[in-house]
Amino acid sequence: MMNDTLHDALNEQLNFELHSAHVYLAMAGYCSAESLDGFANFFVIQAEEERFHASKIYKYLNDRGKKVKLKGIPDPQNDYGSILEVFEHAYEHEQEVTRRIYHLSDLALNDREHATIQFLKWFIDEQVEEEALFDSIISKLKRIADDSNAFFMMDAEFAKRSFTPAAE
Repeated sequence: MMNDTLHDALNEQLNFELHSAHVYLAMAGYCSAESLDGFANFFVIQAEEERFHASKIYKYLNDRGKKVKLKGIPDPQNDYGSILEVFEHAYEHEQEVTRRIYHLSDLALNDREHATIQFLKWFIDEQVEEEALFDSIISKLKRIADDSNAFFMMDAEFAKRSFTPAAE
């Protein structure tokens, strides 16, 4: 049976996932203002993924008979000095998400809340992918540095990115 501490922590994560969507939409806005539509698309897709994550937690709490408690969303950062800075900030944000998911997992393990342990496994796997993605992009951005052709090829590649939720 899920205790109140774990219930509250899952609600906090649901709200943090919605905040994450807000953060990524702000990053998309920065990219759009810089006429980098492919990079903007990358972050719009990231925002969709974060809303999907929030909806998974929402459904899980409802399935467990627990009330969802939504809160206000803090203002995201809207201005950056470069695309590299945007991705570095996004990577740091994903590392914070990972820390939060690990905390949830620790709570569930301590309470021997096996259903929640199983539920959180998907999020742990997702965070490995997310951190690897951002780390790889940062490495590429550093490698291409001032190569405008490579930079615009990357922008064009990100314009093709789409989101299809994983089948349950």
